[in-house]
Order: sequence, then structure tokens, then C-alpha cells
Amino acid sequence: MSTLRQLGYLVAVADYRHFRRASDAVHVSQPTLSQQLRVLEARLGVTLIERNESPVQLTPVGRDVAARARKVLLDVKDLEDMARRSRSGPAGTIRFGVTPTLGPYLMPAIVAGLHRRFPDMRLYIREGIPDEQIRELGRGDLDMVLSPLPVIGSALHVEPLFREPLHIVAPPDHPVALTTLVKKSDLAGVSFLSLDRRHHAHRVERGVCDDLGAELLEDYEGTSLDSLRQMCGSGLGFAILPEIYLRSEAGGEDMVTRLALADWSFSRSIAAVWRQGAAYTDSYRTIAEAVAAQARKVLGQPMPSTHPYSPAPPQG
Repeated sequence: MSTLRQLGYLVAVADYRHFRRASDAVHVSQPTLSQQLRVLEARLGVTLIERNESPVQLTPVGRDVAARARKVLLDVKDLEDMARRSRSGPAGTIRFGVTPTLGPYLMPAIVAGLHRRFPDMRLYIREGIPDEQIRELGRGDLDMVLSPLPVIGSALHVEPLFREPLHIVAPPDHPVALTTLVKKSDLAGVSFLSLDRRHHAHRVERGVCDDLGAELLEDYEGTSLDSLRQMCGSGLGFAILPEIYLRSEAGGEDMVTRLALADWSFSRSIAAVWRQGAAYTDSYRTIAEAVAAQARKVLGQPMPSTHPYSPAPPQG
């Protein structure tokens, strides 16, 4: 009979397409991983991996087996989590992915509050690209993700939490920043800075530039919201920054000017995401509720009087 460990080795090869990286990920030597995969192939009576390909490729049946193996491994993890939770309540370490355009400016107060309520529950917070973190969630590498919508993936529970305004900021000495009443037409041809193209924020800015007739600078991509604010403040270009960042102590608008456009507004919707049927669903809901409450407090928005996670209205 195939073992869970062998199935885990196959999934690692499917993820990394490289024997050494796969063996590092599952903490065994490369010869051990290769030998166990050959044992698995012998037991199943099929070839799972094309070993003479670079990067490593799975055969068609190998891809099917890896997909089913991934689900088996996630089900086993949920069973183990369920057993632990039944013994201890909200406890243990939750691997929590968050977009860097939100986490540093919202999560500190949430983490402190949750720790007071549930001292045995710990959050291992990892910032990353939302699309990549959703894939990690599907693989079981993360337990929960805080991400802008839309979220694309299967077998995921998506819980919309709040809607956050986005604002255009300009260098303080730019003529537009000195204008009393700014209109969309004033921004035609203006250059905008953005995060690198893997970020959801990059796609948002590209759409905004198309709407405004502005230019998205491809040669000056920021690595953080702070870098965007600083480059904007130096006169390199305009930027789009989220409301929570602009209100935070870590962020702010000390070197840029926020524009109040008479005929334009935009926002993003933020959601908590976890796997459907996860054993720790109640804990994830508790965290999601804390995130929504803190965000609405910062934004000055009332909590909904009906369901706390009612879907956000369409973006625009």
C-alpha cells in the first residue's frame, strides 16, 4: 500500500519540478526521495515522473495521482487539526498569509487583541503576493489568507470583510496638487508609479491609468507602499495608496498630497480566505471577525447590522 509519506514526496515534485528542491521541502535526502518514488511507481504499476526532462515533468497519470494525493494529504491534515482543536479549543499556530499592502498597517492591533482573548492561539504571519499565497493555501502551506478580491481558486471559502477606499497622491509641488478642484481630465498623461506586476495593486493601477488616460511607469516599480510614497514625494510620479496605509503611523502622507477628485473614486474589497471544510473554520471566522471590526474602526465605517460578512458592493 502506498504511504502518506510517498504521496507527499510526489506532491513535492509536482510543486517544485525539481528533485533537489522537492527533497529539501520534505526534509529528506534526494536519493531517499527518488527511491521512495520508484517504490510508489512499482506499487501502482505506472510511471509517474518523466525523469529525463528538465524541469521535471509528471506523466498524465502522474498529474492525476498527484492531484488526488494532494487532496488526501489535506484531508489528513484537517483530521489531525480537528483532533487537536477538540482537545484544546482555539490554540496552536495558524499560518496566516497577508498582502503587504495591508498587513503591516492593520494587523498589529488585531494580533494584540487576539492574543489577549486566546493566549494559546499563535499567528505565524507571512507577507506575500496575494495570487501566490492563494496557491500556497490550496497546497496546504498556509491555513488562511487576507487578500484583495477577486480571489481565484477551487475548494476555497471566501469571506468578504470590508471595502477600503484608494486615493491618488501627488508630489506636493506638482501643479495638479496645487489645484483647488481636481478633475479626471487633469490627470490625462500623468505618470503613475506602481508595485511590481505580480501584485494585485499593479493590475488595479493599470486599470485606473486606462480610465484616466494616464501612463503607468514600467521602469520604476516599487517594492512596498513606503517606496511608492517616497518616490512620489521625490517627484518621480503619482501613486495610488490605500486609506488604511494613509491613516497608519507606519505609513501616512507626510511627503505627498492626497488629491480629492470631484468626479472619481475607487476602492478595493478585502476578504479572508480558507479551505472549504477546514477543521479550524471557527478559529478562522474569529480572526476574520477581528480583522473586519478593526478595519471598520480605522475607516470609521459601522459594522453591518445584519450578517457581519455581508458581501461588499461591486467595485467602482
